[in-house]
Amino acid sequence: MMDQPLIAANRRLDTDLAAVHRRSLAVGLALASIALVLAGLVAGSDGWSLPRLDDAGAGLIIGQIRVPRTLGAWMVGALLGLAGAIAQGLFRNPLADPYLLGSAAGASLAVVLVLAVGSLGGLSTVMTAANGLARLGLVGAAFAGAFAGVGLTLILARGAQHTPRLLLAGVVVGVVLSALGDLVSSLAPEALRSKQVFMLGTTGFLGWTSVGVLSAGLLATLPLAWRLARVLDALTLGEDSARSLGLSLARWRLVLVALLALATGIAVSQAGLVAFVGLAAPHLVRRCAPAPNAYTLIASAAAGGTLLLAADVLARSLIAPRELPVGVVTAVLGGGYLLWLLRQRRLG
Repeated sequence: MMDQPLIAANRRLDTDLAAVHRRSLAVGLALASIALVLAGLVAGSDGWSLPRLDDAGAGLIIGQIRVPRTLGAWMVGALLGLAGAIAQGLFRNPLADPYLLGSAAGASLAVVLVLAVGSLGGLSTVMTAANGLARLGLVGAAFAGAFAGVGLTLILARGAQHTPRLLLAGVVVGVVLSALGDLVSSLAPEALRSKQVFMLGTTGFLGWTSVGVLSAGLLATLPLAWRLARVLDALTLGEDSARSLGLSLARWRLVLVALLALATGIAVSQAGLVAFVGLAAPHLVRRCAPAPNAYTLIASAAAGGTLLLAADVLARSLIAPRELPVGVVTAVLGGGYLLWLLRQRRLG
């Protein structure tokens, strides 16, 4: 009987500590984002500098190049971080990332087809598909390709009822579509260079139009993901427990896959295949502040935005006036963090 008050006190203490960790992470991410936005305004092709006020092109450089690129980079990272948290919660697998269900391979193939238009005259079937995608432009083609890849995965898996089948179908679709993209690239070598830019990821083409699209994407996906957080919480208890709560798993999985595809497709269409952000951001959040999925989803979006914006600032300034592909920087940072995390757990 004497132990019960002590147990209750310990539980309250654990709850209070968890709340402190969550608040600390939220404040840290907010401060880091503000600092990185300011850094993004002074990071340019000539290193860290602000244009002189008497310079006629200062308004153009800040208002039309650096500001939309900085905001757009944060939003792309936020969408990828959100998509990564959804994928890891849906599949209950810490190695799941936004590109797991064939969206990356589908977007890449669509972009290659558009780039190859006009040079594949002997292949009527490919030309028909390429001309159709070309009307959408590279951005629209990447978005359509990402959704097509996920749709093909769902068809192959016969819906979202069985998670292992869905994962296997995603792997198969990714391999096949990647092979088709390589085939088209070999037939149209001039498309290969532009494909590499897309594959490595870039924030250099983000403008105010991209900011508008990305803002709409976040406004559409973030509130819906927050409302579906309870479904992910139920899935962590196991499928039998989730069914006992009255959840229709097949239907809710399909909704979550569609939300995952939407967030990933919008991000990929604007910045290409940025590596590791969607994988590393949820890991960082869960390590610093374990919490239910409602918090994890929002915090992962903020962490993804912070990570990609930090990588973008580094990509612009490390070897200025030249610029590194932002996807290479995120791969080094994200991969290094995950390797460090694995080493820490092994030593622990």
